[in-house]
Amino acid sequence: MSDPAPRSDPETDASSSTDDETVRVWLVERTYSDDEQNLIILVYATPDGERYFRKERALTSSTDIRETTAALDVAADDLGTVQDDERERYAVEATRMADEHDPDDAI
Repeated sequence: MSDPAPRSDPETDASSSTDDETVRVWLVERTYSDDEQNLIILVYATPDGERYFRKERALTSSTDIRETTAALDVAADDLGTVQDDERERYAVEATRMADEHDPDDAI
């Protein structure tokens, strides 16, 4: 990844974007942080692998249970640009997810 995408959560935050355009992104990567923060890092990407959205979720959240869905619709302004060396991998995985899942499927 190159340009850091803003760490907003479209499910809980009001978007600060003035752009009304939303873009569907598909889950391409789920990793666990290596530090003591106990975070799950979710990366969603466009099917062409060009842009991504990063979302962090606490593992120890006791307030609510939120499912990880196959896709999200996010404001275009909230997307970062994917580095060339990851673009193909993101495109392949986003396309696979789109072919195999409905956007609201729990993953």
